[in-house]
Amino acid sequence: MIATGVVKIAGKVNERGVLIVDYNPQWAVLFKKEKDQILNVIGQIIVEIEHIGSTAVPNLGAKPIVDIMVALPHLEDAEKCIKPLQSICYEYVPEHEVSTPERRYFRKGYPPKEQHYHLHMVELTSDFWERHLIFRDYLRTNPEVAREYFKLKKRLATKYGSDREGYTEAKTSFIKSIVAKAKRVRCEQND
Repeated sequence: MIATGVVKIAGKVNERGVLIVDYNPQWAVLFKKEKDQILNVIGQIIVEIEHIGSTAVPNLGAKPIVDIMVALPHLEDAEKCIKPLQSICYEYVPEHEVSTPERRYFRKGYPPKEQHYHLHMVELTSDFWERHLIFRDYLRTNPEVAREYFKLKKRLATKYGSDREGYTEAKTSFIKSIVAKAKRVRCEQND
């Protein structure tokens, strides 16, 4: 079940714990509802909100986690967002700043909830912001690449199981190659 208890995700948990599911159109609906809640509590501080990650790409299967990217004018503004986001059940996870200092990370919906949200807070002008949007948009406009990515994720989920760091690291070269390709295409179109 997701968020409201109305939708059931058909997925498979492998013996080591990673859940990869087929695309669910409810992810876009869940993002919109969550975006409205976020805007309600920090809308005056932030610049923009985007749905990122695999759940933001139509027909692309994913882990059932809705990734949300929030743009700030300055990363220091994230401090002002912590308490308001906690009021809508987000947990601030500062330990992730060690590996990704340009991002402030929040999560929502972990056990006992079944629907999960990851909120990535970055500066609007950051490479993190640009990279994630370029990757998402390329997958949206290139369904064959999105299918290839889904197959890769399923293989890696089987291989790495509950080793999320290994799973994520194993996807990195694919993601970097697509981002580089998307940037080249964008430059060619702008010439």
